[in-house]
Amino acid sequence: MAYEVVLCKYCNGSEVVRYGTQSGRSRFRCKDCGRIFKTDYVYRAYEPGVKDQIVDMAMNGSGIRDAARVLGVGKNTVISTLKKSPPR
Repeated sequence: MAYEVVLCKYCNGSEVVRYGTQSGRSRFRCKDCGRIFKTDYVYRAYEPGVKDQIVDMAMNGSGIRDAARVLGVGKNTVISTLKKSPPR
């Protein structure tokens, strides 16, 4: 039986335990920072960097539906991300 070494994606701690499943994927909990995370996500909007790409596309003239289609997220996600982003 091979073990997979999982590091916390927030603090890079090695004290990580399995914390159940959600959507057929394993969830993990970091004992150092207490945060819960998955190693891979079903929905693309939770992946790191997607929210930054949404803001960058909006600053370069892409529309809401265009950004949603290219990045594989919902248009409501694009709208809420742009509302929450600080003005540049």
